[in-house]
Amino acid sequence: MTDLLHVIPDFPIKSYTHLLPSLEKHLVTTADLLTLDALEIAKRAQVPLLDLRRLANHVIAILHRDLGFESPEIVSAPDAQKKQHSGQSPLKHTGAGLIRPWKFITTLDPSLDAALGGGIPPRYLTEIVGESGAGKTQLLLSLLLTSQLPPPQGLSRAAVYISTEAPLPTSRLTQILTSHPVLRAHSSPPTLSQILGIQTPDLEAQEHIITYQLPIAVARYNVGLVVIDSIAANYRAEHSGPNAPAALAERSGQLSKLGSQLRNLARQYDCAIVVANQVSDRFAPVTIVSPSSAPKSIIATSSPHQPSIFGSQQQPVAFDPLTLDHQIRFFSGWGSDPNGTQHNLKTPSLGLVWANQIACRIVLSKQECESGRIKHSVSCDTSEGMRADWTPRSWRRWFSIAFAAWAEATAEHEEGVEFEIWSGGIKSIGL
Repeated sequence: MTDLLHVIPDFPIKSYTHLLPSLEKHLVTTADLLTLDALEIAKRAQVPLLDLRRLANHVIAILHRDLGFESPEIVSAPDAQKKQHSGQSPLKHTGAGLIRPWKFITTLDPSLDAALGGGIPPRYLTEIVGESGAGKTQLLLSLLLTSQLPPPQGLSRAAVYISTEAPLPTSRLTQILTSHPVLRAHSSPPTLSQILGIQTPDLEAQEHIITYQLPIAVARYNVGLVVIDSIAANYRAEHSGPNAPAALAERSGQLSKLGSQLRNLARQYDCAIVVANQVSDRFAPVTIVSPSSAPKSIIATSSPHQPSIFGSQQQPVAFDPLTLDHQIRFFSGWGSDPNGTQHNLKTPSLGLVWANQIACRIVLSKQECESGRIKHSVSCDTSEGMRADWTPRSWRRWFSIAFAAWAEATAEHEEGVEFEIWSGGIKSIGL
């Protein structure tokens, strides 16, 4: 970075002597440091990512100071040591700040909130995954309204709805607002004017909006909740075709960058980010071996719910516990019970790379009602403005937690909280 002292003559380079030679060797300029992705520069120059980000933030802070913008106090490394010796903590958050009471966005249902450990907290990236018709959008629409409620039910802040498929269903939002007794009778009811709707027709527009427009909107309108419905739609459309293997490798890098952007946005502006995700059917290969040719540690008896391919006689199934086919049941939300039924299994879209970006995965599953379980019909507005009726031949739906940073995951032998969709959103069904 030979041009750093030309751009900022008084920059304290002594604190970054371990970075500057490598950056200069790989021809990284100050403009590159400010415009390119930090992860790409760190790989290119082979320098620590966190130190590189500190350097970039320091450069930005000094430029803001020189241009007259308001910015946080610039503290150099020697000043930080002096504060530490004087008893003042150089950390941004002290222990007392970390144990402050948690804030949540309620689902307006005590059972669902209990399963979530209180609700949807800010500063985290949360995913709601399920097949079509499971109730993902219905839950997201309820959160758009409840985020406007004052604490402890909400954050008293606006919300942003980023749609990759259908536009914001305002008629359904109005129906939830007028039908739910809590929202209807609240002294400070939420309004549709506090929900900002953005539509992203393709992946290029989505990346531009999330990178540049979304941070400005969150800061300008005091946004407490960002909803993306759905996160996988544009990736499925873009990365398909004859060059799928190469496209998947490119998609992995894009997903890592997207997850980093959303997590940083949630932490910087103290907002909750909730995304909907789609699913695909799971077709896991099964290898049949004889007990004499396989170690006992990797032999499992076929499930009694599955018919054997050799007739009524059950054959032992060998599996490798380190393969993704075995590990996926711990974080996908389907097939967590090894002794349960293994049909109709689903896999969340975007794979393992995306699963590592999120802090919580909420699973909405459904199963067609059997005889003897009759539900009342419910009339509801759809996103197209039409009236849809849930007839007695309906579906049973469950709400479960695959994993979460602040709540306990649903036990292996439990299906979760059963719920239904009604005119006021979603609500649990009492036993």
